[in-house]
Formats: sequence, structure tokens, C-alpha cells
Amino acid sequence: MEKADSSRRASKNQPNPLPVLAILAKDVGELAFHETKVFSPILKGWHPLAAGVAVATLHSCYANEIKQFISGIMELTPDAVQVLRAADKLEKDLVQIAVEDAVDSEDGGKAIIREMPPYEAETAIANLVKGWIKTRLDRLKEWVDRNLQQEVWNPQANQEGYAPSAVEILRIIDETLDAFFQLPIPTHPALLPDLMAGLDKCLQYYVMKAKSGCGTRNTYIPTMPALTRCEIGSKFQGVWKKKEKSQNSQKRNSQVATMNGDNSFGIPQLCVRINTFHRIRSEMNVLEKRIITHLRNCESAHVEDFSNGLSKKFELTPSACVEGVQLLSEAVAYKIVFHDLSHVLWDGLYVGEPSSSRIDPLLQELERNLLIISETVHERVRTRIITDTMKASCDGFLLVLLAGGPSRAFSRQDFQIIEDDFKALKDLFWANGDGLPADLIDKFSSAVRGVLPLFRTDSESLIERFRRVTLETYGSSARSRLPLPPTSGQWNPTEPNTLLRVLCYRNDETASKFLKKTYNLPKKL
Repeated sequence: MEKADSSRRASKNQPNPLPVLAILAKDVGELAFHETKVFSPILKGWHPLAAGVAVATLHSCYANEIKQFISGIMELTPDAVQVLRAADKLEKDLVQIAVEDAVDSEDGGKAIIREMPPYEAETAIANLVKGWIKTRLDRLKEWVDRNLQQEVWNPQANQEGYAPSAVEILRIIDETLDAFFQLPIPTHPALLPDLMAGLDKCLQYYVMKAKSGCGTRNTYIPTMPALTRCEIGSKFQGVWKKKEKSQNSQKRNSQVATMNGDNSFGIPQLCVRINTFHRIRSEMNVLEKRIITHLRNCESAHVEDFSNGLSKKFELTPSACVEGVQLLSEAVAYKIVFHDLSHVLWDGLYVGEPSSSRIDPLLQELERNLLIISETVHERVRTRIITDTMKASCDGFLLVLLAGGPSRAFSRQDFQIIEDDFKALKDLFWANGDGLPADLIDKFSSAVRGVLPLFRTDSESLIERFRRVTLETYGSSARSRLPLPPTSGQWNPTEPNTLLRVLCYRNDETASKFLKKTYNLPKKL
């Protein structure tokens, strides 16, 4: 120890002088090898495990120093790591000498090894690194909380249209990985999974936080009004409907204004969030490749560190990004159709006289929104959002026809108007071949295509068909009195509730009488 102290003083003025316990470990190691080469072969004549006893004694002397040192370490410093690595090397050398010395003894040297309780230097290094990782991750989570509160999701923030906070968090993660691989430790591959899992959770947290409060598809779908039957031929009611429409419309518009007071949930801002998730998702592969490169340069990396790819994969973030894009894509589509355009869809389309309240105003507004989406959203996710908007538009169209409340009434002659309007809606998304592929349009408009023919079918046939499918659904219990089929929202021409709704909005005597007699439905809400 005196020698170690003097050599530490001697090297004081040199750059990066060795800590005293690292010098001591090296000296003890040299002493042990000298002992086994010079003295032990002679002493073996008096004691079968001369070398073992010598190294166990040296091990115990150094243990007093290193245990004290370990208990005082608070953080990962280069000095601390140097000492712990030197202690670890010394211990391995001493144990190796003891094992070789005892190779011929009865117990294979187990008794001597028991005299050498481990220094736990590797465990101490691992604990320090885990502490380092935890501090970094805690700081990163605080950063996410702070920065997402300030993020405005501005489409003009950069050319690619994603959030500056995403660029920043990816940069911090990159720097954290660099710093981790620069730590002067021998065990990067073993401790990497801890760091990866933590960074993965932080990124997942960023995505979860960025999508919270944006709503989902169901946030925007209006509540269906109760079933009513048509008031036939009353001119006065037509006037009343128009009046009610304008009041409704004003009320709805003021609602839209208040909800969009916080601009971070406008359509362009939601599109930026979608771009951001897409960006993070695509950066995961880049980060994973960079980690492999770091590992290749590690002193302690083995072949199995590369073959076992799991520890270098981000597992939570990619799926969180995919789910985030799906959720927000639907939210954007249903927000546009049912919230932002409710004044032209829910409060406008086919209210009063169908021929004078057709689909054109809705199409103009939809086109304006599709333009915003096309200009803002990354091309890899654009088709998805436009497809969801088409789905939402078809849902909205059907909801007006089958659940639009008593301000709507259709005669069989209105069928051609509805058919033409629906074609115009599909043409908007087809955009002369520049829009969605025809097979996608066919797929998502199939529910409307199935239901539309019911609007040209005469009321007697509809009533007959309704009786038949209700009996098939409910069996003989429905013979004496037809039960009121519940609303599934899965509209199709063979479903009792869909048929009943077409009758509810049928502007003729036959349908109205049937509904009064069978279910005693009122004419008003």
C-alpha cells in the first residue's frame, strides 16, 4: 500500500494518473504471480495448498480496501470504473491461481475458494450503470412532459411537416446511446437491454401523450335521434323544419368555434401529429442499426450479442406509432365529416325537401379539407387518411338517410336524387383517377350500395320484407307482435333495423300507418 501510494504521488503530474486502488490491485497481482513462481513450489513441501493460502491471504487484504471503496461510490466516474475493473481482474487472477494450485487436492480447492468471498466489482459497476441509466431516463421523461405542453404542432415548423419535439427527442436518444457506449465499462452488451427498454418506454410515452385529447372516431359520431314516422304532406311542417335547421346550424357552429379555440387540435395540427408518429416509426430502424455498429466496436461483444437481435429492438414504440397513426387518421376523418362539416351534413343534407338540400355544399367543404390533408400529410400515410375520410363520408351519408331525425322524409321519387348525390360523393374521392383506387372506393361504399335500392322499393314490399326478416330473426315469438329490432349500426338490406328505418323516413301513408299501428311511433321527437 505504501508503494502504491508513492507511485500515485509520482504520477500525479502526468495526464490521467491511475487511482491508488487500481495501482494497488496491479501490484498485488504481480506479487501473487511472483509468490507462485518463486516461493510456492518450495513451500508446497510443507503445505499442499501453499499458493492457494498465499492468494487467499492477498485476496482478503485487498478485500478490506475495495469493500470500503465500493460502499462510498455514489456515481459512475472514470476513476471508480478503473478501480472496479482492476479489482475484478485481480480477483479473477487470484482465483485462477488457487484453482490451478488445488487441482490435485481432494475437494478440487473448494475450501480455499470459500475463503475468498467475491468483491462483487462487476455488480457494483452494473449498479452504477443502472443508476446512470435511470437518471438519464428520468430526465428524458421530464423533458417529454415539459416539451409536449409547449408543442404547437405547426405544419410550417419544417419542410416535412412533423413536430420539432420529435426531432429533439430522437437527437437526445441518439446522444444517450453514444454516451452509454462511451462509458469506460466492460459490460455494454449485458446492460444495453435495460437502456433500450427505458428509451423505448420514453418514446412510447411521447406518442401516447401526443395523441391524448385528440379524440377517436366515436368522439365525433352524433347521437342517433329516437325513431319517428313521417308527417305526410303538411306544408306547415316544411316551414318549421327550415327554421329549426337555421337555429341548429348556428348552435353547432358556435360549438365548433369553442372546441377549436385550442388550435393544437385543428385538422392541420392533427395531421402534423400523424406525420410525427410516422417519422418516429421510420427512425426506429436507423437507431437499431446504429446500436449494432456501436456493439461491433465494443471490447466485450460476442457473436451471440448480434445473433440475439431482441435486445436491440424497440418493441413498444413501433406499435404505439402504428396505433397512433390509425387512431388519429380515423379521428381526423370523423372530425371533418361529423364535427367540422356538421352544418352541411347533419344540419343541411336533405333537410326539408331533398331536391332543394342536396350534397353539393358538403362536397365543396370536403374537397377543401382533402386539399389540406394532401398538402400537410406525408405521402406514405396520405392514402390512409383520405380512405378513412371516404369511410366517414359514407357513414355520414347513411346516417342522414337512416337516422337523420324527423326533419328528413323521402318519397320513392327521391331515389334518383340520392343515387346521383352518392355517385358525386364517390367521384370526389376518385378524382378522375388521381384520387383513391377504384377497388378501395368499392370496398368502403359497399354498405351504401347495399342500402340504396331500398329507397326505390315500394312501402308494401318493404313492410313485407321487414316482417319476414323479423320473424326469421326472432322466431315464432314474433308472430303475435313484431318486436322493435335494436339498432346495431351495421346497416344492410337484410337487417330488420335498417328496413324499419327506411320505413320511418318514407314519406307515404302506407309506411306511416304501419309504424303507428305496429309500434305507435310518434311524428315528432
